[in-house]
Formats: sequence, C-alpha cells, structure tokens
Amino acid sequence: MLITGLRGVGKTVLLNRFENQARNANWVTVEAEISKREPFTSRMVQLARRTLLQLDTKERWSTRARRAAGVLRSFELTVNPEGKLTLGWGIEPEAGLGDSGQLTDDLTDLFVAIGEAAEERKRGVIFLLDEVHFLELYELEALVAALHKTVQRSLPITLVGAGLPQLPQLAGEAKSYAERLFRFPIIGTLNPTDALQALQKPALYAGIHYEPHALEAVLDYTEGYPYFLQEYGKIVWDYATGPQITAIDVQHVALLVDAKLDESFFRVRTDRSTPTELRYMRAMAELGPLAQTAADVATIMNQTSTQLGAIRSRLIEKGMLYTPRYGLAAFTVPQFDRYLRRTWPDLLTTTPIETEDPTEPE
Repeated sequence: MLITGLRGVGKTVLLNRFENQARNANWVTVEAEISKREPFTSRMVQLARRTLLQLDTKERWSTRARRAAGVLRSFELTVNPEGKLTLGWGIEPEAGLGDSGQLTDDLTDLFVAIGEAAEERKRGVIFLLDEVHFLELYELEALVAALHKTVQRSLPITLVGAGLPQLPQLAGEAKSYAERLFRFPIIGTLNPTDALQALQKPALYAGIHYEPHALEAVLDYTEGYPYFLQEYGKIVWDYATGPQITAIDVQHVALLVDAKLDESFFRVRTDRSTPTELRYMRAMAELGPLAQTAADVATIMNQTSTQLGAIRSRLIEKGMLYTPRYGLAAFTVPQFDRYLRRTWPDLLTTTPIETEDPTEPE
C-alpha cells in the first residue's frame, strides 16, 4: 500500500497505527523516513540489519537467517566498498547474491533472503516508509521490483509507504506493474460529518459542548483538514471557560490559530526556501489555492516560464509543489496560499523579481 495526500492529513499517523497492528500480530516492523540527505542504499542496509535482529538473536539464527545476513553483507560491501557501514557480525558475504552492483537485482536478492528467513520463523516483515516521494526514480524502481519478486514467491514481506500526491505517478514511471502491486489510497480532508465528530466527541467526553455556530466557524476555517482541526480544537479548548464553546470563543482565538499554524506547520517549509523560490510560491498564491500553469505564474512575475523553470523544478524536488497533471503545479501544503498572502502581502511589489541564481544557497 502507498498512501498519498497533502501535508497534515494523517499519513504518518496511519503508518504508526499499522505498525501497532503488525506488532500485535507478531510481525517484524521496520519504520523509517526517506530523506534526500542520506543515501537510500545505506538506509536499506540499516533497515535490513534491524529486520534480521528482530527475527531472532544472532546466536539463534537459522540457516536461512545466516544466509540473509551473508546477502546483506554482500549488499553492504557493494554499496559501500570502504566498509564504513560494517555490520560487525563476522559473517562472510554470500557470493553471487546482492553483489552485482545493479541496485534492482541486489535489493531483490536481499528482500528474497529476508523473506525466506521470515518464512522459516513463521513471521511476517513489514517495512513502513514515510516520505517515499523523495526516492530517486531508479531507487523506487528497485524497491518495487524487489517487492514484486517476494510477492511472486509468496514470501511474508511487504511494505506500506506514504508520500505526497505525485507518488502513484512516480511508482508507475518506475515500474508499469506497480499499479497492480500496490493499492494507492488517497487521504484528504474529512467530510463535514467526520470533521464535526473530530471536534465534538473528545469534548463531549468531558461534558463540554460546542455551539452550532462555533462548529460552523471552525469547519469553515479548517476546511476539514485533520491537522488544522486538531490545532483549532486544542486552542479553543484552552481558551474557553464555560461548559459550552461559543462562536465568540472561536472568533477570539482565530489569530492564535494563525500564529500556531504559521510557526509549527507553514514556516518550517518556507525556511527551507531560497528568496527566488519564495517569490515563485508567492506568485502562485496570488493566483489562488488551485493548481497553476507555469505560464500564469511567470506572467505574475514578469518573466517567462523558461526563465523560471529551474525554480519550479527545484520546488517540486523539495516537495513544496507537485504536478497533478501535465503543465500544472500545486502546493503540497494545504492553505499555503493563505499563509503566503498574509505573511508576505507586499513581496511581489516591493522585492525585485530576479532570474534564478544557481549559486544561491539552499
């Protein structure tokens, strides 16, 4: 399963819930967050090591577990010949497996070996990976191919990943059979009924009620996004004094909610953006919350889409934008246009719009 959705809709929460369910079923669980700062192959060495150590203690390893450790050793030496990631197990590499230098073949060897070791122990293995969209295409291709082989062999090893909305497209580009291998549930806003329950039920347990107009105001602000509901509910709960949360209470804390979201949710994204990237996103915000064409954004900035192409590409690579359809780009953060307009209302008129400077620091 590859769960997709915008920031703040609950993808990571679902991964945590799946981890608990798997542990309760005596599965080996291995969770990780994909990052562009750490090579994927090094990360897989670490995750495979954790998997084997959870299957059983090294002293009690079965023949298949020791063989899997040998394949892991081969894989480790192939991706890191200097040996900086040495396992320290005193196990010799498994010649001919995990050592071809082709990531797809070697990762497949590793997953099959781990799956066979798990099968011998009558346990399942589940990798829970967040931010999967940060994988390079060849890395995602290798991961999909490795899982495909374990499915063909009916081995008890699987993966649940989470990422931004472009993930299904990336998986399809990596391997055409990805759409048959995975389910791609889309996590989005809560419908009005569920959003109301998210606010009301916790309050009712403590004997507190929301006025109908108070609920309407919170739903209007949050648009059903789970994280926004959580923050607004907490702030108005702390503020209200009576047994009922009123529309006046909700109105009084609106600026506090803005400040909280700005600090904890929005600003951490803009802090990673260069001035030119920030200006590009501010131009997008001027056009509204929907997906925008590169040409329309360029018009706002008095540039051409060709001049701004590098900025747009880098924002997609950083996970700030995604492309719902060819030629369009949208924010991966809900309500990001509102944040940019209220935080930098005059950015487009007071700051000169420059072409991209390739030497500008990230």
